[in-house]
Amino acid sequence: MLVSIQPKLPMRNKAKTREYYIDSLGFKEYGTNEYPEYLMIEKDEVQLHFFLFEALNPKENYGQVYVRTNDIDKIYQVLLNNNVPIHPSGKLGVRPWGQKEFSLLDPDHNLLTFGQAID
Repeated sequence: MLVSIQPKLPMRNKAKTREYYIDSLGFKEYGTNEYPEYLMIEKDEVQLHFFLFEALNPKENYGQVYVRTNDIDKIYQVLLNNNVPIHPSGKLGVRPWGQKEFSLLDPDHNLLTFGQAID
């Protein structure tokens, strides 16, 4: 019965969040931007939502999203080619739980982990 999920993450500045996800990660805006305190973006089958939280302290933000992919090596290389910083503890590698993963932090320190099952 469940068909999808759209995580809602905090953002301090809509323009900076939009720029990071669209220009650096290749997402596109979804829906309308008529809401100054809300942003929706999508890429392929993944959609993320953001709500304005100007008082957010990024060092105290624990927002996290796990994104599954079927071509993690390509995504990782594209991000490296675009000079997108990879989390220092989240470089591409095989994890003990059977996933090949890497992570990055957005401008508000929401942790994005990309993973693919090891065949």
